[in-house]
Amino acid sequence: MRNTTLGAGGPEVGVIGLGCMGMTWAYDPNGRDDVTSVRVLREALDLGVTLIDTADVYGPFDNEELVGKGLAGEYRERAVLATKVGLVTGLGGARVGTDGRPEHVRASIDESLRRLGTEYVDLYQLHRVDPAVPVEETWGAMAEQVAAGKVRRLGLSEVTVEQIQRAQAVHPVTSVQSELSLWTRDALAEVLPYTEANGIAFLPFSPLGRGFLAGRFGSTADLPADDWRSTLPRFQADALAANQALVETVRRIAARHDATPAQVALAWVVAQGSLVIPIPGTKTPKYLADNAGSADLALTAEDLAELDALPAPVGSRY
Repeated sequence: MRNTTLGAGGPEVGVIGLGCMGMTWAYDPNGRDDVTSVRVLREALDLGVTLIDTADVYGPFDNEELVGKGLAGEYRERAVLATKVGLVTGLGGARVGTDGRPEHVRASIDESLRRLGTEYVDLYQLHRVDPAVPVEETWGAMAEQVAAGKVRRLGLSEVTVEQIQRAQAVHPVTSVQSELSLWTRDALAEVLPYTEANGIAFLPFSPLGRGFLAGRFGSTADLPADDWRSTLPRFQADALAANQALVETVRRIAARHDATPAQVALAWVVAQGSLVIPIPGTKTPKYLADNAGSADLALTAEDLAELDALPAPVGSRY
C-alpha cells in the first residue's frame, strides 16, 4: 500500500487506516464476532493498513480490549495504535457527555494502556472538547502523558480551527479527526485547509458514509437489527431513498475503473490532501480488502469533478 506520514515528521502509515468502533459498538450489535475481528486486525497489517483507531468509549472499554488482543505480541510493533479520551458513557454504553478534566485524562490513559496490553500508544486523541474545561487544561494533561512516555503523539477530534490553535500553543497537534465523506464535507471549508497548511494529519471517520456510499443500504430493511444507524436522519426511509442518487453516481464511476463503490468513495477522500488518512471501519475480511484496494485507485480529473458536484444529502448527520 502507498504510505504517507502521520503529520509532518510523523511515522509512516498506509494511506488507508482502520476504524475499530463497529467491531463492538453501535453497528450491527447482534453480529459481533471477536474471532473474525482479531483476524481483520492482523490482516490489516499484512495489507499495509497500519493506523489502527479505537477509543475507551467504544463499548465502553471492550473495544480497546479486543484491539489489544488482536495486536498482541509481534503485531503491536507493526501497528500505529491510536485511542481516545474525553467521551464518557453510562450503563449499557449510552452516551452521557464529555469529560476533559485533567484528572480524568491521567486516570484514563493508564486504563487504556492496561486494556490495550501495551506500554504506550502512538496517538492519543481528545475525542471531544469538554465545554466545561478549557481545551488548554485538557491538552496540557495529555501532554504530560507524552512526557511520561505513555503516549507518542497527540490528536484532536471534531474541533474548530480556533481550538486547534489553542491546543498548538500548549503542545504540537499531530492529527485532527473528523467526519469527511462524499456526503459530509464540512471540514473542507476551514479545518482541512488549516491542517494541510500546518503539516497536521487529517483522519476522516465514516469516510463511507457509515456504509451507505458503498451501496450496502438500499432501504431501511437492509440495516441490521438494533443498528444505531437506524436512528440517524439520513437513514430514515425517505432520506435513504432520496440519497440513492449519490450512490448511483459513485457506482457509475466505479464501473469505469473496474472498482467498487467503496473504493471510489475512499479514493475521493484520499485525494483531498497529502496528509489525509481515512479510517473506514469494518469487521469483515472482504470489506477490509476492498477498502485497502482503494489506495491503488487513481481517479481522473473528470471523476473528481463529477464527485465534487454531487448534491448535499437529504438529512442531517445526527
